[in-house]
Amino acid sequence: MPTTTSQTRPDLPSAGSAPPQAATMAPAMSAGSPKAGADDGLLSSSLRRVRSLWSRLARSVDEIGQPAGGGMSRRSLDRIRDTLNECAVERGGEASARTRAAQIGDAYLRLDETSRIDVLKLLATDFGADPDRVTAAVAAWQRSIGGTAQPLAEVELREAVRTRRNVILRQFNALPAGTKFLVDLRAEVLRHLPREPSLAALDRDLELLLQSWFDVGFLSLDRITWDSPASLLEKLIAYEAVHEIRSWNDLRNRLDSDRRCYAFFHPRMPLEPLIFVEVALTRGLADNVQVLLDETRREFDPREADTAMFYSISNTQVGLRGVSFGNFLIKRVVSALQRDLPQLRQFSTLSPIPGFRNWLRKADDAPIVSGLRERDLKLFEATFHEPLGAAALMRAIDLVARANEQTMSDLLKPFVLRTVAHYLSHAKAGDRPHCPVARFHLSNGARLERLNWLADTSAKGIAQSAGVMVNYLYRLSHIDDNHERFAREGQVVASSEVRRLL
Repeated sequence: MPTTTSQTRPDLPSAGSAPPQAATMAPAMSAGSPKAGADDGLLSSSLRRVRSLWSRLARSVDEIGQPAGGGMSRRSLDRIRDTLNECAVERGGEASARTRAAQIGDAYLRLDETSRIDVLKLLATDFGADPDRVTAAVAAWQRSIGGTAQPLAEVELREAVRTRRNVILRQFNALPAGTKFLVDLRAEVLRHLPREPSLAALDRDLELLLQSWFDVGFLSLDRITWDSPASLLEKLIAYEAVHEIRSWNDLRNRLDSDRRCYAFFHPRMPLEPLIFVEVALTRGLADNVQVLLDETRREFDPREADTAMFYSISNTQVGLRGVSFGNFLIKRVVSALQRDLPQLRQFSTLSPIPGFRNWLRKADDAPIVSGLRERDLKLFEATFHEPLGAAALMRAIDLVARANEQTMSDLLKPFVLRTVAHYLSHAKAGDRPHCPVARFHLSNGARLERLNWLADTSAKGIAQSAGVMVNYLYRLSHIDDNHERFAREGQVVASSEVRRLL
C-alpha cells in the first residue's frame, strides 16, 4: 500500500461532473499540480508564491544567479556563497537573514537543473560545522565527565556540531510556503543523490530537520469529503498511488456515504495531504478490488457495516521519505471510525503485493515445488505443458490472465497462493520481509489473514501481484503483541488459513 507515486496523468476522463466548487475548473492537472512533469521540478504553485511575495527582491536576485545551460559561472556561485554565509551568521538580525533566504530560494527557482546541482553541492560541502568550535566543545565535554558541568557541556557539544547548513535551512520555515519549499528541495536532492554522493550530508540534514518539524504530534487527521476544496480533491486524484482514480465519478464513488478518506496535514502545508488512506465500509472482508470500486454498485448503509476495509494508502511527498507517520495513521483512523461507527468489529486491508512478480522472476524452483505431491506436479505439467518451476509459474499466470478460462484458473490457483504465502512469510530483504506492504502492516501489528485469488485483474494487478491481494487484519486486542513478536523475533503472524497453504 505505501508506495511510490505513479507517473503523471495529464488528463482525466471527462465522464461525470466535477465537484460543485470546480465548475469552471478543467479536470486536467495544471503545471503546478503535485504531479507536474520533471521539467517543472520545484516550480509548484506553493513555491511560486515565494517568488510573488518576495518580488521586490528581484533585482538583487538577478545579481545572484541567472539560468545558464552549462551550470553557474564562478562569479554567480561566489555571490551565492557570500549570501549563504551571511544567512549562516544571521548578519543584520533574523529578519535580514530570512530576507536573504528568500533571495536564495527565489534565485534557485530560476536556475536550470545543472545550476541547481551546483548550488546544492555548494550547500552540502561548504557549510558544515565549525571544526575549531567542535574541537573545543569536545575537549570541554571530556573535562566535564563525571562532574556537575557535564550536562551543560553536552548541550554545548550538540550546539557546536550543528552545521551552518542547518542554520540556513531553518530560516526558510518562517517564509510563506517555506516548509513546502524544503520538502520539495529534499525531493530534488534525493533525485540527484545516486549520481551526486556529495549531497548525502545535505540530505541527512534535511531529513533530520523535517523529522522534527513533521512529528506526528504536530499533524492533524482530517476527513476528506466530496465537499472538500476542489484543489484538495484534485490532489487526491494526482497523488493516488495504488488504484488510479479514473474520473470525477470514480472519485465521488470513493467519497460516498459508505466510504471514508482520511489524511494527515501539517499546519504549514494546510492543503497538502502528507499521506492519505481510503476506506470502504462493508459486511465481512472484501476479496476483490474491482467489486469494491465498482461505480455502478448499490450504495451501502454504513450503519449496517461491521468491517472497515483499508484498500489504499498513498504517501504524497517524496521529500518526506524517512519521516514515519504511516503507522500512526492506521491507529488514528481506527479511533475515528470507532467513534463515528461503534458497531464496527473488524479492521482489515485489501492490499496488493507489488514486489511478488519481480521476486518470482528471480526465484529458484525449490520454494515453488518443495513439499508438493507427485500428482500435483503432474497435474500442473499436464495443464500447462511444462514442469512446474518459477519461470513456468510466471508463464502460467500470464496465460490464465489472457485466456480468462475458469477451469484453468481453478487449477492454477493453489500453486500461486501457495507461492505467495511462502513469499510473504519467508522471502527476506535483509532480515525483514521482502514485500514492503507486508513490512508496513506486520510492523504495525496486523495479522496475515487471507490471500484472495484474482482479486485485482487490472493490468497493474497482474503484472505486480499475479492478481492476488492480501487481507491484513488488525485485531485490536492483538496489535501490540503482534507488533512485539514481529519487531523482536521477525515473526510473521498468520492465520491458520494461510499456514495451511504452506
